[in-house]
Amino acid sequence: MLTTAEALATLLSAASPIDGTESIATLEALNRVLSADVISPLDVPPMHTSAMDGYAIRVADLVDFAAAGNKRLPVSQRIPAGHAPEPLKPGTAARIFTGATVPPGADAIVMQEQTEATGDQVTILHSPQPGEWITAQGADIRSGSVILPAGTRLTPQALGLAASVGCATLAVRRRVKVAVFFTGDELTMPGEPLEPGAIYNSNRFTLCGLLDKLGCDVTDYGIVADKLDATRATLREAAVAHDLILTCGGVSVGEEDHVKPAVEAEGRLSMWQIAMKPGKPLAFGAVRRGAALEEAPASETFFIGLPGNPVSSFATFLLFVRPFILSLAGVQTVAPRMLSLRADFTQSKADRRNEFLRARINPAGGLDLFPNQSSAVLTSTVWGDGLIDNPPNHAISAGETVRFIPFSELLN
Repeated sequence: MLTTAEALATLLSAASPIDGTESIATLEALNRVLSADVISPLDVPPMHTSAMDGYAIRVADLVDFAAAGNKRLPVSQRIPAGHAPEPLKPGTAARIFTGATVPPGADAIVMQEQTEATGDQVTILHSPQPGEWITAQGADIRSGSVILPAGTRLTPQALGLAASVGCATLAVRRRVKVAVFFTGDELTMPGEPLEPGAIYNSNRFTLCGLLDKLGCDVTDYGIVADKLDATRATLREAAVAHDLILTCGGVSVGEEDHVKPAVEAEGRLSMWQIAMKPGKPLAFGAVRRGAALEEAPASETFFIGLPGNPVSSFATFLLFVRPFILSLAGVQTVAPRMLSLRADFTQSKADRRNEFLRARINPAGGLDLFPNQSSAVLTSTVWGDGLIDNPPNHAISAGETVRFIPFSELLN
């Protein structure tokens, strides 16, 4: 069996960004991946602006007035945001508001709390330094600089940044096309009667939700009968117009597990089992698109087969499928950030495999462990805040520091 690091390296080494880009409205680009750098055509802010409501002054004028025992200046103009000011007349102040353009000639802003206004004059109660409360032109962004590199997955704040330099549209990669299906004659959809020996297909809802969260273009083939011919036929159909085929269930070695022989008949498998818990049976390979396997990789559609236990499929998707899809989408950084947190529990029994334990952060900042770590207990994935990445053959003692991957990272 491969280690988790070896398995992830195998997947990522095969995942090069898909072809195909499009230009879409910035307002519609949330979670899409940039196919080209966003370069600012202007300085931000494009002019010197006031960081406070107050008065724009010349520091030298104020020094001269103070030397004469007077800090009262006539107010020569009023400058709201969005209005072009006139040059500041010598020996005067300009009433100015936050975000407004600093008038030529002014070199400081005195906030209104440090002044006393009387009629058309203002008394300055503070001795400012040059540049005080002025946001300089280009303080945030310089014209010609790359503000968002290609491969950036667009967050709400990234959209705002692009909009701040006037980008109405953005060049993004097309969505990754994923076909998904589920095997198991025992599977029943919610809303249907639950016959003896049947279970509801929770994995369909979990995995389709995860794919949707990643922004994939998903074709859901639903539940496929536990028959070799049916599995092969679905693989052939799904390979035609997709980048990835994702299956759930049927990847073990039982007589009713038909995914492995079906993929081997329709394509190839390069990975089968991983030394991890939960999620040992994880298959990776490709299904040919009606062409010989000796032809170029473009004639193949990637295949990943997940185990059928709900926690196993959930964990293996987050740890392996998520980074693989992000890599296909052209995202530059796909590894989740890990936290080093204190274990507030003891797990004396070590496993020979790399364990991923469901845990949550307690009010004291440590980690509590869900009491039942079975791969069938989906409750743990809702109760928990993330996964403890526990190395093979390692027992955990209360108080030691462990590696924790928050779901907020894995679901991003």
